[in-house]
Amino acid sequence: MATDDLMSRALSALDEVDGPMSVEVIHRLVDVGDATEPMTITEVADLLGMSPHTLRYYERVGLVEVGRDAFGHRSYDADTVRRLVFLTRMRLSGMAMRDLQHYVQLVDEGEETVPERLDMLLEHRDTIRRQLKELTLSLAATEYKIATYGGRTGSPQDRAGQHEQEPDR
Repeated sequence: MATDDLMSRALSALDEVDGPMSVEVIHRLVDVGDATEPMTITEVADLLGMSPHTLRYYERVGLVEVGRDAFGHRSYDADTVRRLVFLTRMRLSGMAMRDLQHYVQLVDEGEETVPERLDMLLEHRDTIRRQLKELTLSLAATEYKIATYGGRTGSPQDRAGQHEQEPDR
């Protein structure tokens, strides 16, 4: 499953939310499905839409620890895959590699680092919120130009049947 597919699945889970987001919904966003058996690097790469090279890089820089099977091949357990899902979401949201490395280091140091991890995530949330506002402004400018050129604005679902309804010109 590619990263786009993973994100689509996560967004679909969000669409099912009626009211405030619960802890269960958040857990579904890092759900790795039926991944109870160890996975190979190829399987994890396919699941996350990442290259095996990127997975090896994440391991090399200390973001994940990956076990080995009897033949010496990488063997990803469910916890490692869940961490990778989290890391890919943080990267997608713009978190720098050095910040991810620091965050993972804090996680590995234990519970006493929770306040610092919380501070990091609060700061990152503020960054994401600012990015969302900036993207909203960019979307508004794009919608304005589309309307200027005679196009229709709104979501793709809103526009789905509009082409059939337009009179011939």
